[in-house]
Amino acid sequence: MNSEQQSAGWLQHLRAGKVIPALPLALTESLQIDQPAQERLIRYYMASGAGGLAVGVHTTQFEIRDPAFNLLEPIFKMAAEEIERNPRSVDFIKVAGICGPTEQALKEAQLAVNYGFHIGLLSMGGLPDYSEADLLERTKAIAAILPVFGFYLQPAVGGRVLSYSFWSAFAEIPNVVAIKIAAFNRYQTLDVVRAVAYSKRNPEISLYTGNDDNIVADLLTTYRFKINGKIVEKKFSGGLLGHWAVWTSKAVELLARIKDCRTNAAENYAELLTIGAAVTDMNAVVFDAANKFKGCIAGIHEVLRRQGLLNGIYCLSPEEKLSPGQAEELDRVAAAYPEWTDDEFAKSVE
Repeated sequence: MNSEQQSAGWLQHLRAGKVIPALPLALTESLQIDQPAQERLIRYYMASGAGGLAVGVHTTQFEIRDPAFNLLEPIFKMAAEEIERNPRSVDFIKVAGICGPTEQALKEAQLAVNYGFHIGLLSMGGLPDYSEADLLERTKAIAAILPVFGFYLQPAVGGRVLSYSFWSAFAEIPNVVAIKIAAFNRYQTLDVVRAVAYSKRNPEISLYTGNDDNIVADLLTTYRFKINGKIVEKKFSGGLLGHWAVWTSKAVELLARIKDCRTNAAENYAELLTIGAAVTDMNAVVFDAANKFKGCIAGIHEVLRRQGLLNGIYCLSPEEKLSPGQAEELDRVAAAYPEWTDDEFAKSVE
């Protein structure tokens, strides 16, 4: 990594730990980008105190890359321009979702650079013919273009299980500066944390939770390993989460409370773990865990629609829709945990 990247304000913010929502796609009924709603949504995240935004990721709908829609470049462009118009744009971390075979991923990485994104969230999913060695070579190729945010995506939504050896080798790649762990699995999460802790590049790599089912516990935990006779600790810095695409101002509040607890015991661990259970209950409904996440994107959209941030829950795929009973469950969690919703704040965003 060169000195310019090392001193970049966005990188220091990334290491400090931020709330980074995964941007939903605002669509009209005719499945075109709803520009006023999309821009309002970005303003909502920035006003909420989020430290960055991930664009073109799972929550933005992978179908944006389908030639029938061809919306990847338009959403990159729109998001980058709206962020830059905002007074909070200084050091606001712009994360570009990158996926597909190496040739496609390289084109997406270059597109991200063209629109001023700081870092690429590189998915390892959807490449069944790629060996782990192939994935590592692909990562090196992307890292030559822009800094890489590794992405361990759970198999239930298109990811794959990757070995400890893979993550050990991944951590050694220059210009890998962060890893999002969204394995939804404690054993696989530990594989990544341990691999990074043992790497000589450990101080250069920030860990971000993507485990929407375990947000608070991930952020509270200090992982400790004895390496060559010395104790090495590793923590999650922040979160890059689809769940944080909703009720975002409360996510910012929660991360601040967790940081207070980690640094000076200003908060009660037990109380935060109890809050974590509430957050998981809310996430289970939004993400539609009861139906194997089929209503995940529609659930996010429905919360934002109810808040007036989106005009509908339109999705590019006809398969993406609320599951039976999901709307009623959203009613339940909103009533059960009003302290972790931010409807009034959302209504104040113009």
